[in-house]
Amino acid sequence: MGREVCLVTGVGPGTGRAIVERFAQTYDVAMLARNEERLNEIAGLTPNTTPYVCDVTDTAALTATLEKVRSDLGHPTIVVHNAVGGAFGDFLSIDPEVLNRNFQVNTMALLHLAQATAPAMIEAGKGAYVCTGNTSAYRGVANFAGFAPTKAAQRILCESMARRLGPDGVHVAFVAIDAVIDLAWTRKRYADKPDDFFCKPADIAGEVWHLAHQPRSAWSFSSLIRPFGENWAVSG
Repeated sequence: MGREVCLVTGVGPGTGRAIVERFAQTYDVAMLARNEERLNEIAGLTPNTTPYVCDVTDTAALTATLEKVRSDLGHPTIVVHNAVGGAFGDFLSIDPEVLNRNFQVNTMALLHLAQATAPAMIEAGKGAYVCTGNTSAYRGVANFAGFAPTKAAQRILCESMARRLGPDGVHVAFVAIDAVIDLAWTRKRYADKPDDFFCKPADIAGEVWHLAHQPRSAWSFSSLIRPFGENWAVSG
């Protein structure tokens, strides 16, 4: 029997890559991102991974990519929506097109992914969707007007999916990351911070794995994770 398939969007150098590396230990992983060079680099270093260059906001391209994944690897059993669109600015200053673009990445891409992949999971009676989010999904901070509404919509869409798909044996979960993630640019920006100030991508990937493999008698929908020293932006 072949390995099951995990599809991961937004495969960048941090969290996306860590999720791919974690799932590739036991799954065939389809990696989706816009950066072909980065995808090929990860594929060259990580067995059981296949790169697919795709902008998830391009519905036609996403549909074609998902068909290619099914042809190459099979129907995804797990879908991790890690692609993210974000921008800083208050509601007076943001470009409406930027907000719309972020909706396309964070919310509409999830809808298209789910509509395309859920029927096979329902037929199989198993599967999982995990969205990586953050605390902007729970609060409207003034300078996050170009981002927070899209993540809140994503979280609510996830909950709607969970309520619809749960009785069919398909688990849906949203993991909010209340932290500064350990990346090259965040290390530079917060150069004065100690190592344990940062949330490690591998540890985030571990939580995504955990959510995707919870026993059916104890499913979580919402998970809030943060480093031990983080000031809680949202209670939970």
